[in-house]
Amino acid sequence: MTTNYSVKKTPIIRIVLFLSLICLYVLFGYYLERTEYFKLISLYAALFFVSYKIIQLNSGTNRPLFIVSLLARFVFLMAIPNLSQDFYRFIWDGRMIFAGYNPYLHTPDSFLTNGIFPIPDAQVLYNKMGPLSASHFTNYPPVSQFCYYLAAVVSNHSILGSVIVMRVLIIAADFGTFFFGRKLLKNLNLPASYIYWYILNPFIIIELTGNLHFEGVMICFLVMSLYLLQKLKWQWAAVAFSLSVATKLIPLIFLPLIFKHLNLKKGFLFCALVGLINIALFLPFISSEFITNYAGTVGLWFRNFEFNASIFNIAKGIGYAFTGYNPIKIVGPIMALLVIVYIAYTTYKAPLKDLKSLIFNMLLIISVYYFTTTTVHPWYISLLVILSVFSGYKYPLVWSATLMLSYLAYASADNEENLWIIGLEYIFVYGAFIYEVILKNQIGRTPMETLEPHTDRS
Repeated sequence: MTTNYSVKKTPIIRIVLFLSLICLYVLFGYYLERTEYFKLISLYAALFFVSYKIIQLNSGTNRPLFIVSLLARFVFLMAIPNLSQDFYRFIWDGRMIFAGYNPYLHTPDSFLTNGIFPIPDAQVLYNKMGPLSASHFTNYPPVSQFCYYLAAVVSNHSILGSVIVMRVLIIAADFGTFFFGRKLLKNLNLPASYIYWYILNPFIIIELTGNLHFEGVMICFLVMSLYLLQKLKWQWAAVAFSLSVATKLIPLIFLPLIFKHLNLKKGFLFCALVGLINIALFLPFISSEFITNYAGTVGLWFRNFEFNASIFNIAKGIGYAFTGYNPIKIVGPIMALLVIVYIAYTTYKAPLKDLKSLIFNMLLIISVYYFTTTTVHPWYISLLVILSVFSGYKYPLVWSATLMLSYLAYASADNEENLWIIGLEYIFVYGAFIYEVILKNQIGRTPMETLEPHTDRS
């Protein structure tokens, strides 16, 4: 009797969970300001709990998970992003291209401070993007710029219209990741349902679909590239990887590993093809001024900007104690150099014959980079989350659950970080990392099996 009652009750529980999830996303997308810190954390914790229960109860039936992940994204369709203002700069760049300007050669400040309004809604976009973005040259690569341009083509006089266009592109990319991710999981002899730890992850839905960060597009091309590598179609894999780099530059960090994985001749040709395609994509914007502006803007991430850092904050504190000032201009480049040394060492030592080993070492390298860098915006971790799906390590999921703690910085008028809260975030992250990677030494295993009650491979 008890068993039959449980079976009858399960569909009702699923429906309640589905409806609860959609209601929580409505509250998050339309009734939340990022300064409402307690409300933000409460909603986020509830979303994680409900999403986990949905995946747990539906792990053997993929269709309901697909439907609810689609609905969760479309909840945000008409919402203006509430946790990030970066999208105002995206719209600015797209409309600049549409108006015939090279977005890499002009800062918004250079127009507005001289009373020039080169695009529709220029004053609103300028005010909303914030002084930091307005005073610097754009650093977004050409595929991202193309997406911003499409938003301008479709909706050049409506900010909400531009938001909708960009959101649809990101949702489409997520389901490209879903399509190729399932195929890759099957080819790696892993349950295809693992992909839902990315697709239904509230962090992914909020930061990419909700807040319009184009890491979703980058990840789509990266997963496509990994799938094509697994199918031994390295030339097409290089094309997909090039598009990933041309969306966000960060996948360049994986090139040495892929070079070794493919061996000398194919590895060299892969890297050469990636280089040539990216040069071709940047070619419409290239000039001597562009190179100076772009290099200077990218360099700011190592010398000037800092947010949600871990090891860097410790090094900064030590440096400040000895020197009396913030040593970021010295410590930032040193950290970057140490990461380069680590990449070289890992590439030399790691066995990269199979794709599982390649993905695991990709995860390690990008983790070390974000552990040591000066700036870790929440959406950056989406790359770790997707790699965790194929490697089986759960610490990126722990990180995705704790990242909202970093938004406490916006609860104060001066946007000052609370280092105790940042420390709490990283206690969980480093605890999970040390347990999984160092203590358990689970190379080649799939720790996610502990998360799933079923091991279906459908």
